[in-house]
Amino acid sequence: MRRDRHAGFTAGGGFRLSPFTREELDQINRSTLEVMEHQGIFVQHDEALELFDKAGARINPKTKIVKIPPFMVRDALESAPETVVMHARDPRRDAVIESNRVAFTNFGEALNVYDINTGVHRETCKQDLADMATIIDSLDVISVVEQPAGSHDMPQEVGHLHDYEALMNNTSKHVVMMPHNMEIAELLVRMSEIAARAHFPDDPVEDHRILSFLICPVSPLRLLEPTCDVIIVAARNNCVCNVLSMAMAGGSSSVHLAGTLVTHNAEVLSGIVLSQLVRRGAPVIYGSSTTAFDLRTGAAAVGSPELGMIGAAVGAMAQYYNLPSWTAGG
Repeated sequence: MRRDRHAGFTAGGGFRLSPFTREELDQINRSTLEVMEHQGIFVQHDEALELFDKAGARINPKTKIVKIPPFMVRDALESAPETVVMHARDPRRDAVIESNRVAFTNFGEALNVYDINTGVHRETCKQDLADMATIIDSLDVISVVEQPAGSHDMPQEVGHLHDYEALMNNTSKHVVMMPHNMEIAELLVRMSEIAARAHFPDDPVEDHRILSFLICPVSPLRLLEPTCDVIIVAARNNCVCNVLSMAMAGGSSSVHLAGTLVTHNAEVLSGIVLSQLVRRGAPVIYGSSTTAFDLRTGAAAVGSPELGMIGAAVGAMAQYYNLPSWTAGG
């Protein structure tokens, strides 16, 4: 099992950036709870609405706004594990994600590539995923493989199944997928179980979840049907689920970074609450690809100073909640 290096030990063993005091973290948390309880989250999923309703949230059936009281958030945070293991087909490459332990992954999901053989700029295909997985598999600095591209040469209704096949057959590391509905997510789980049984025939399949999911709420404050689908499937099957907000300050969230952080926090926590309502103790990751909105180009300002600032803030919030975190870089 791979345990990556720690960052920020009190002893000074690594680099540390602390953007907030404890009091400031408390204030962000209080503001987030206020938004979740009084503004609420739009939830476009009947089963999720029923789960929230039974647990004590206030539901408006017409608007599908769910107002989540603080006790539900606290209960979810108490049950969510502070350490998750992202299992690999090769147990020596299992990745432990926790607290201030730092690991790296590749970025996803590319839509186009420059073909290295022809120099042509084109859509990605299934063979590209196989080639990318082979390269990523050889890089020791990368701990897990996030779906790097899509098989656009395959029927898109089942594209993610082809994506996973190409990745799984070309890496022994843990694979992170981004399915778009419940049926595909369930099929991916079944595929991963078949692969895991081939390597660990005598162990319960739950002990070797070689697949996890990454899913995004839609800013501002929306859990749409595909998001809820994947969170529910992941929790039912005890797969790690990375709930990752992609808010853009000045676009889909407040132009102020503090306000964006509160929105981001509410979106991620609402997804984590849903996962814990499905199955207490379901493994989750507090994720972020939140950045600033470039008002000149209309693009996400990935690689900007604001992204780094938000990333540091998100890491601090995850540690505040004792949750493993995942943040985008540039």
